[in-house]
Amino acid sequence: MELKPIYNFINKILCGDVKEILPQIPSNSVDLIVTSPPYADKRKNVYNTIPANKYVEWFLPIANELRRVLKDNGSFVLNIKEKAENGERHTYVIELILEMKNQGWLWVEEYIWHKKNSYPGKWPNRFRDAWERCLHFTKQKKFKMYQEAVMIPTGNWAKERLKNLSERDKMRFESRSKSGFGKNISNWLKRDKVYPTNVLYLPTECSNKNHSAAFPVALPSWFIRLFTEEGDIVLDPFIGSGTTAVASLQLNRKYIGIEIKEEYCKLAIERIKKEVKLNLFSGKA
Repeated sequence: MELKPIYNFINKILCGDVKEILPQIPSNSVDLIVTSPPYADKRKNVYNTIPANKYVEWFLPIANELRRVLKDNGSFVLNIKEKAENGERHTYVIELILEMKNQGWLWVEEYIWHKKNSYPGKWPNRFRDAWERCLHFTKQKKFKMYQEAVMIPTGNWAKERLKNLSERDKMRFESRSKSGFGKNISNWLKRDKVYPTNVLYLPTECSNKNHSAAFPVALPSWFIRLFTEEGDIVLDPFIGSGTTAVASLQLNRKYIGIEIKEEYCKLAIERIKKEVKLNLFSGKA
């Protein structure tokens, strides 16, 4: 299939099958991929659901194309969560990680999206899910990452924790237990901001934007700030209601969105016009 110039895809919602559109996008042209594909056996009333035991087989060709279009120093963040079936967790997400590694992906990190406002509930042998995986893959060990862009306020913990320490303790490189895990605490004195953990405390999207599985704008925004610069290109191959596009434009990045459902393509375009106030339009690859 002939590859088209990248400008044919910039700031457009491309309505169609991801397996047909992705092969048309130029290789090494995208800086970041952030997406949340349909989960196995979920949203059966919206999408043609993929059985859990067929999920890896379905997703691997897509992952291979995503690896091709991603720049060598780019990142791929996959938001996904395994289901529970017959009283135990299914292993399709773990199997997918291993097969993607066999494809050549590096599984660099796993971020946890803690859903602060998830609904209560329980099952006979477990409780309701309140978190989802955000798997971070890259093509090589050296990739773009701007950690300072996601630093958080230090808070009052430092004052309380450090106020009773002696000057010697503040400079201690060895712990009292001789465990080898001592730290130079003086490095954190008078700092206004610190690096976050790999747990993201974000609420779910209270208004679902007429989409059955919309994630909050704050989720793609966090990864966009962490892994891209202004002007970079962000791809979401399952863009749904357009959340990743909105986040990209708000942060002065370009986006490419792919969505198979025509009604969601229209919804995403209208949402972008309303929330970002840009005169964007749909396109066909």
